[in-house]
Order: sequence, then C-alpha cells, then structure tokens
Amino acid sequence: MKRLHLLKTFILFVLIPSALLAQDFDRVKDLKAIPGFLTTYYDESQDRLFMKVEHLEEELLYVTALSSGVGSNDIGLDRGQLGTTKVVYFKKAGNKLLLIEPNQDYRALSENALEKASVNQAFAKSVIAGFTILETAEDGSFLIDLNPLLLRDAHGVIDRLSATQQGNYQLDLSRSAHHRPRSKSFEKNILIDVLLTFSGKPKGYEIRSVTPDASLVSVTQMHSFIELPELDGFEMRSFDARSGAYPFRFFDYASPVNGGTAKDFIRRHRLEKKDPNAAISEAVEPIIYYLDNGTPEPVRTALLEGGRWWNQAFEAIGYKDAFQVKMLPDDADPLDIRYNVIQWVHRSTRGWSYGSSVTDPRTGEILKGHVSLGSLRIRQDYLIAQGLYNQPYNKLSVHEQTMLDMALNRIRQLSAHEIGHTLGFAHNFAASTNDRASVMDYPHPLVLEGAGDQFDFSETYDKGIGDWDKVTVAYAYSDFGDGIDENQALQEILKNAEKAGLRYLTDSDARPAGSASATAHLWDNGTDITEELYRLLDLRAKAISRFSLDNVPEHSPVAFLEDVFVPLYFSHRYQTEAVSKLIGGIDYSYAYTDATQFHHQVSRKDQEKALKALIRTLDPEALEIPEYLRSVFGPRTYGYGRTRESFESKLGVAFDPLAAAETAASTTLKFMLHPERANRVY
Repeated sequence: MKRLHLLKTFILFVLIPSALLAQDFDRVKDLKAIPGFLTTYYDESQDRLFMKVEHLEEELLYVTALSSGVGSNDIGLDRGQLGTTKVVYFKKAGNKLLLIEPNQDYRALSENALEKASVNQAFAKSVIAGFTILETAEDGSFLIDLNPLLLRDAHGVIDRLSATQQGNYQLDLSRSAHHRPRSKSFEKNILIDVLLTFSGKPKGYEIRSVTPDASLVSVTQMHSFIELPELDGFEMRSFDARSGAYPFRFFDYASPVNGGTAKDFIRRHRLEKKDPNAAISEAVEPIIYYLDNGTPEPVRTALLEGGRWWNQAFEAIGYKDAFQVKMLPDDADPLDIRYNVIQWVHRSTRGWSYGSSVTDPRTGEILKGHVSLGSLRIRQDYLIAQGLYNQPYNKLSVHEQTMLDMALNRIRQLSAHEIGHTLGFAHNFAASTNDRASVMDYPHPLVLEGAGDQFDFSETYDKGIGDWDKVTVAYAYSDFGDGIDENQALQEILKNAEKAGLRYLTDSDARPAGSASATAHLWDNGTDITEELYRLLDLRAKAISRFSLDNVPEHSPVAFLEDVFVPLYFSHRYQTEAVSKLIGGIDYSYAYTDATQFHHQVSRKDQEKALKALIRTLDPEALEIPEYLRSVFGPRTYGYGRTRESFESKLGVAFDPLAAAETAASTTLKFMLHPERANRVY
C-alpha cells in the first residue's frame, strides 16, 4: 500500500503537469496545484489553503512547531520550539472528514482482530479537527478547507502567556494569515507556515520587554504533514533504567497475565550497519546533524567540533562515520523533518538550551533531533572567566583570548550535551564523581592553581566524549551480528559498566532540594565533593582578593565590575549544594535483582566532614566582601540599573554587601536544613 502511494506521488511530481492536477475539483480549477506528499491549493484572494485527501484511514504524522518565537526565556516560546507530534488519519463521517488521533498508549499486540478492537474501543481517541467536504472527485478523493486547522493556537501560546502571568490573550484572526514564503511541499512531507497574532491586555514585564506592542503578540507556527516510516527495518529495543536512555512506554492488553501490560522500550534513531558481522562497518544511513547556518564564528566551529565528539562513541561499537555534523544548506528549513538540526536561538536574557525530538509515537523511533542552543550562554561563560582571571584587562597585557577559549570549550561541551538528548539520552548527574565521565552531566568549570599569579584554565571543561557516553551509545545503537542474543549482549554492556565503576543517576535523583543521593548533583566537581568544596573556597578567596578594576575593560561603567563579581562571589554555590546532600545522604544506584550494587547510608565520618565544610561557607571571612571592593561598588551608574543578574540590595541604588552575604548564607542553610534531609539524619 505504501509503495503504491509512493508511486502515485512520483507520478504526481514528475509526470502530471500541475495545471492538470487542479481539474479534479471545480472549486479550485483556477488555482495552481501544489504537489507533494499531500496535494494542496492556495487561494491568495481568500488566503485559504485547500487540501486534496485521497487516502482515508491511512496513518500519517502531524507535527506542529513555532517557526518564529517570542524571544523570552521566562515565557519559553522560542524560535524552532517543537510542539506536538501526533499519528493521525482522515475518516469520513457524513458530510465531513474527521482528522483523528488514535490512542497510542493502550494497545493489543494480537493477531485477533476482535481483541484489538476491544482495546481500541475501551480508550478514548481524539478528533483533532472536522472539515466539511467541499467537493468529491470522480476518483473518490475529497477537497477540504484546511484553514480551521492551520489558523488556530496549536502550540498553546495563549495558555503559556497566561501560565507565565503575562496577560490574557486571544487569537486575532483579522491579524493572522498564511506565511507562504516558508511553506514547502516535498515527496514525503509538507510544511505549512502561518502567521498568528494574539491580542490582549499585557500584565507581565517579560512580554513587554520583547514586543513592540505588548497588546499584539505575533509569531509564526509551522504545521507539518509527514509520511510515517516503514515499520519494517526498525527494531524496538528494551529499556533498562541503568542504560542512560529515555524510556518509551505503552500498555499491551494482549500480553500474558504473568508478563505485565507495561512495555518499556528506548527512544533511538534508526541505525544499522551495512555489514552487521563486520568489526568496522559504515552505516546504511548515517545519523547526520546540521548546524544552523546563522551561527557566527567562532561559535560555529566550536559547535561543529563538540557535536562531532559523538562519533567517537559510535566508532567504539564498530561504526565508521556513522555520526556526522554538517552545516545546514542555505535553502533548507530547520523544521523540515529530513534534517536533524542544531539551532542557534536568541532570547532577551540567558536561559536554558535543550534537545528535543520528533519521535514516532508507534515505536519510539527518533525521526528528527532538534537542538535549541541559547546564544547568550557563551557570554555568561565568558563572564565567569572574566571574574576568575587575574587582571585580564591590565593595560600592559589583555587576556581576552584565554577567556574566550574557556567559553568556547564550554560551548563544545554544550553542543555534545544537547545532541545527546536528541540521540535519546538522559542526564547523568553522577558522572562528575567518575572524573567527568559524561557530556550528559552539567559541568562546573574546573579551574586549578597555576604557575605564577594566574589560575590554570586548561582543564576547565573536558574535551571529547566520556566513558559513560560510550556505554549509552553501545546500549542504544549496537548492531549485533548473527547468532548473538541481543538481551544478553545488552546486559553484558551494563555489567561491564558496573565493573568499571561508572555511575548513573538522573534528574529525579539530583534536582530536588531535599534529594538523598550522595553522588547525583548539578554543576559540581570531584570524586570527593567535600574536599573539592574546600579547594574551591580557597581558590575563590584568592580570586576575590585580587579582583580589581582591571577585571573589566578600560572606560567601563563601574556597574559592570559589580556584575562580573556576582558569579565569582557565588562560585561555590553548586558545590555547596552537592556537599549538603551528604548529610542524611544515601549512596545508591538503580537496583535490579541481578545487580550487585545496593544502597547504604553515607558514613557518620563523611557526614561530619561535610557539615564542617558547610559551616566554613558561613564563616564571616567567606561571606565578607573586601573593603576595597565595597568602596568601589558604589551606587549604580545611570543607564545601567540592576537586573536579574545583579546582587540584590535593600539600600536602594547603593551596593548592599550584607544582602550579598545573606544570599550566600541562605543558600547553605536552605540545603543543609532541608526537612527531608534532617529527617534522614540519625
């Protein structure tokens, strides 16, 4: 059936002139047909898009995204942000065609049609849209007006603006329209872009800060209709919580009583060797990522280099050039399903980068990786280096390149990290205890004592893929040869990782303020995190003692100096949080019955050692800002008022050293005295 459909599409594209395609329906006889995966007709006089529907109850993929965004990190409506991914099909009902999303969560994997029907009827479907049939052609195809589906808030912009307390908005159709320059049709997918305007009464600062007129918020929204991939050739792989892979779950009500209904697999790209039995083989189709061609140098080169680290992990499992990173062609659309993309995203303030994916809801196959990298991240990394470096803007010697190199090393790591998510991998927040064993951790800059009066920045961020990352790639993407038991081979990969002492714990074990894990932390360093806190406090004290006007360029507002000092003053904040988790902490891993690892409480000795280190962060010497800097940090310069990145002040325009100390002390106390943590101490 699918091959027949492909043949029809080829004929439509190549053999039949577009003028003839329009003759199926009187309603669009004067319009030019737009051939592709689905045939459409655009009526410029009415700004309407009509669609020819030839195949009923044949599933396809429907994906929405924002092709242009709002530009606020706090609001979160970014350029290139993926929306929903749905398997849908058209079904005729009277004078309508219904666009229906079947329920993929509940299934019956059975040859018994009645058993499958009983499950399908037990759980709700969703009718995404209903279209009046405008005309029926002699071949049985239907003409519908697609506008009601397209010109709607499919991305949930209204709800997002409301949830972030920016105001109450509604879609203004009089100010919304098709955006034809970015709408395209291809053999296996079509992209339809529309301009949407939301009118309302703004309430929040964020929406006012990023719009010319906050009562009118206009974005563009992309709708994609995509041919689903053939199920043949993609093998679903079982999930194991120790693998580092994202889970993909559905419930099979036809499974044996002793088997359980929950079926857990992993999300992964389709990848197979040309020769599965060869030690080294090229891939049938390599995984290729494309970098946003709007990315400037030197960031462009850093992102390409960092992204390519993943090929080291694929080489380790016998692939040759199976993972590649190239520049996005100038005529390609970043939201086209055919391209895995690393997108360079601008916002008004710094914020998160993230890796998203378009995933086949039927199988967990990743069809498109889509990375969004915040463009202001590198500037924050540069600011961190600027505070740590000794007199970087001394008139006799400016050290901008050293600081830029540190920031670019972070960008290389960030590229690899976010791509990792789109390959199907979760965070590993225990990797720092294994000598930075994964790019899927959040890395704190590892600054060392150097020769002379400068710190050593050569090891601030690791370079290359980590040992843990090779484990996750091996589990998710190994192509086992003939005669090899896949499940047994996968367990062997995990057992070897365990024997090597590699640790893995993810977000749920690291992010909560009261979390119990002694190893899973964000932005920390060191196999002995308490000793690392002591070292970091000493290094911080040295950097603060020599911080001066030479930490900013000549002729800068003094307010800039205060802002550079902020990340330096709080540079111990995340290591402090990590050490606090040793109090009442538990050393554990994800337990399976066939594993040898079990949990145990952190020893009394280590808890007392952690407590002493935390008390050190509350020492007046650790909290005090030197008198020299207090005299320099005067009232803020006109035009350079405080921002979210500045120290708080209870003194109005004046610098408030006690407020800075209060923030630092509160951080320690908040984590050290968390109720859940206190309850675990005995």
